[in-house]
Parts: sequence; structure tokens; C-alpha cells
Amino acid sequence: MTENRTAASAGNKRPDKRIAVGIAVLVAAAAIMAGIFFLFRQEPSEGGKQITITVVDSAGESASWELHTHAEYLRQAMEEAEGLTFSGEESEYGMMVHAVNGDVADSGTNGAYWAFYVNGEYCNYGIDSQPVEDGDAFLIEYTPAGGTE
Repeated sequence: MTENRTAASAGNKRPDKRIAVGIAVLVAAAAIMAGIFFLFRQEPSEGGKQITITVVDSAGESASWELHTHAEYLRQAMEEAEGLTFSGEESEYGMMVHAVNGDVADSGTNGAYWAFYVNGEYCNYGIDSQPVEDGDAFLIEYTPAGGTE
């Protein structure tokens, strides 16, 4: 009878070992993914740059700002643009923009949001971490509930 208990106990240890190995593999995979992200992420450039910021509001009207800036990230450039106002909610990921020039697009209340583009492509980062490069053209576009009109 003692042999059966030992065999049963040994059988119970195998799943624990498999779980530990699985967790170790997941941790290693996450570390590798993080390393790849930091290795290949776009870095901001330092120094003076000429950029354009265009805002298309909920009425479809647009306004543009040509800036000579030393900003490394989009939020800094937006703060430098005279007459461009924006507000939103700060989070651990940066600012989630809800209003631009007084025009509110809040997915929590009206289902709309502000879409950000750089050189015709959807921005991969929030405004606090979107790098600014010389010659960049940024578009900030009001997007109604359900997508673009």
C-alpha cells in the first residue's frame, strides 16, 4: 500500500513541474518580446524640425499649423502650436485626447474619438510617445461613432 501512495504522490508532482516550466517559458517569451520592441521602436530625433499639424473637426472643417519645433514627441509639438487647444484624460499610457479646439469626441459619451495620423498612416503611439521627425505631417481627425463618415 505504501508503494501506491508514493506513486500517487509522484504523479501529483508532474503537473506542478509542467506548470512551473510553462510559466518560465511565458516569462522568457515576454522578455524576448519586450526586448524586440525596445530594439526596433522608433526613436525621436533631436534638433529643429519643420512639421505640419492639421485638425479636421466634427463639421469637416480643417485648420493647419506649420511649426518649426525642437519637440521630440507629438504632444510637445501640439502644445507649441498657437491656437491649437486640446484636453483629455491622463493615464498610465499618456493622455487620451477627448477635445480638440473645443470639439469633444469622447468614446465614453458619444462614441466618437480623435484619430491621429502621421504621414498618412495611423499613429502607432499615443501623443506622449509618438516621435516627431523633420517633415512629418500629422492629421488629427474627428471620427464619429461607427468609424469614418
